[in-house]
Amino acid sequence: MILLYRVLSVLFYPLLVMLIFVRKFLKKEHATRYKEKIFSSHFNIQRKKEGSKLLWFHAASIGELKSILPIIDELKKKGYFEFLITTVTLSSSNLANKILKNEEIIHHRFFPIDSFFLMKKFLHSWNPSAIFLVDSEIWPNLIFLARKRGIPLSIINARITKKTFNRWKFFPYAAREIFSSFALCLTANHDSKDYLAKLNVKNIFYLGNIKFLSKVETRKDKNFNNNFLEKQKIWCAISTHSGEEKFCLGAHKILRQQIKDLTIIIAPRHIDRVLEIKKICESFALTSQILNEQEEISENIDVVIINSYGNLNKFLIHLKSVFIGKSIIKKLENEGGQNPIEPAKLGCKIYHGPYVYNFQEIYKILKENNISKEVNNTNDLVIELKSDFEKLDKENPRKFLELTQNLEKKILTATMREINNFLLNENI
Repeated sequence: MILLYRVLSVLFYPLLVMLIFVRKFLKKEHATRYKEKIFSSHFNIQRKKEGSKLLWFHAASIGELKSILPIIDELKKKGYFEFLITTVTLSSSNLANKILKNEEIIHHRFFPIDSFFLMKKFLHSWNPSAIFLVDSEIWPNLIFLARKRGIPLSIINARITKKTFNRWKFFPYAAREIFSSFALCLTANHDSKDYLAKLNVKNIFYLGNIKFLSKVETRKDKNFNNNFLEKQKIWCAISTHSGEEKFCLGAHKILRQQIKDLTIIIAPRHIDRVLEIKKICESFALTSQILNEQEEISENIDVVIINSYGNLNKFLIHLKSVFIGKSIIKKLENEGGQNPIEPAKLGCKIYHGPYVYNFQEIYKILKENNISKEVNNTNDLVIELKSDFEKLDKENPRKFLELTQNLEKKILTATMREINNFLLNENI
């Protein structure tokens, strides 16, 4: 199976290149940097610190990127490391460009296609001293080539669903070879620890979800939309997927009959859907505005559709009610849920559907502290939002931020202990 994967990764390379070009045409890839994914001539190798050892962190998207930054900050204190962060999505590259623009020893690149010859060139060119894969980023060519070169491998915040575990059981030899390659495994939840242990992962720990470590700016910075946002009649739907905008707009339509001048801010998971969402607004007879970065919100707008990444804080910090998507879609029940930590830390009441498998342990903490609540239909959401708007202020401002301060410290301390042991044991 491993040899077959390697052969197929080479044979399908031209098709994957074509796919990247199509995605670039559809504006789902970076306008120029998309070539980093498919051509070794565009790997753009830049090492700034002579004699330093390079630690490579691969994180798929925004949430994973934010979660590893506190870990990198701790490792920077050692003074002899340089860092490469690779991600997959366009949104994560936009965020990396913002938050890493002044970092000389942290480099961001797109993760190349896991084709044998391309990954071999990438590893040879960057020559990392250790590799940290984040979440569920299992790439066989990368793993076997790194092992052949003697590069230590770790997976952090590892997450594997029952469905994925059952798939791996069909390829026992490949699973054993791949998962035994990790010298350290830190899992995102208890279920993942159990599944990965059965897949022959050694040195495995559950220390807590590192997404708790993501930094959140809690100050209300100057923002030309502050006057609009300060009014009490705004709620937000974030990380929405297809079908969930109709769910939220249905609730919004009912609420507007009871609450005058009510506005909803929608921040879809994928901003390439903004025109689609605008058409949905029209079908509900609701006025809408696609809001680009550094653009002012118009007056008398029913729906504001966010068309940028990385600046959601400046909206959430003013609001008290947030619906989080990827949670009402039945077909995603075994992989549903989006990260609720950021809005919770900003003092928001969280609403979500029944499918939050990916973050079930985090939602359990939120529910126990009356910070989140499950809604199963539009009427449920209407009742909860109406109740929120009858309260003048946020009911529990910064409650979750205070609640998790000790938890964050505990998770970061334990995580760094194991990572430092890993680096020490591997003589890095």
